[in-house]
Amino acid sequence: MPRIARIKVKGEATVYHVMSRTALDGFVIGDVEKDHLLKLLQRLSKLYFSEIIGFCLMGNHFHLLCRMHLGTDYTDEQIRERHKLFFEAQIDEKDRELSDDQVQRFREKWEDLSEFIRDLKQGFSRYYNKRHNRKGFFWSERFKSVIVDNGDTLINCLAYIDLNPVRAKMVEKPEAYRWSSIGYHMQRNNEGGLLSLDFGLAEFGYRKDSERLPHYRRFLYEKGNISDTGEERDGDFEVSSYDRFRYRTRYFIDSGIIGSKEFVDSVYQQFKHCFLSVREKKPKAIKGLEGVYSLKRLSETIS
Repeated sequence: MPRIARIKVKGEATVYHVMSRTALDGFVIGDVEKDHLLKLLQRLSKLYFSEIIGFCLMGNHFHLLCRMHLGTDYTDEQIRERHKLFFEAQIDEKDRELSDDQVQRFREKWEDLSEFIRDLKQGFSRYYNKRHNRKGFFWSERFKSVIVDNGDTLINCLAYIDLNPVRAKMVEKPEAYRWSSIGYHMQRNNEGGLLSLDFGLAEFGYRKDSERLPHYRRFLYEKGNISDTGEERDGDFEVSSYDRFRYRTRYFIDSGIIGSKEFVDSVYQQFKHCFLSVREKKPKAIKGLEGVYSLKRLSETIS
């Protein structure tokens, strides 16, 4: 069966939740490999027009939440400077000055989500194969991506990503896992300014980053039903709230578009010609996530 074209919004900055899984069996991405994958993300995020909001690197897959900005937001000089800084050790002096045509090609490349993820995955594959003296594919062929609305939808998606190690029972507190965005914030003090704390929420707009992080951490603990001791909280209400969140996490991976009803419908109208079905799709409310809609209804299994 033919697959639909990847949905990538043109003409505006857009948030995507990306997930990619290895093609190998088992948990083959160890601590050393996770460190290298994180370094690649740090490096490429300075080249591409990407704003990294969240990530989680697991033993057989990774999650990335990023906002891709438009190439037209950057001047020709800024693009030339990026190219020079990034490729300085790899290019001859005579090739360091880009032509106008090259500037335009890089402008289009560096705003493209697919190009960003391809460079990230290919760079890691080369490293992994060399380190383990192997050849062949490392990643499954295609990464998943979901277009994510700003605001409540975005922060819920970020919480889902940061709670992955807790759901997998690898840690009790989400910030104890150092290959996640909350761990990177808490353990490394957001080294290099890798992560953005712009969730598109009005209540965060007046807060400094130093105030936003504790606010987000409280939200994360509430969603994860975690006390400050790392244990689950008592009380039927809190547990049921957590369960409702857990049972709907697959929407953050498989829904295609997720957000307010208006947002989902607006994006769908731009891309409905890409879908194989001739029937008009309607946004579906996600129970347990008030005001959040999905492009399609999914089974309520836990991802």
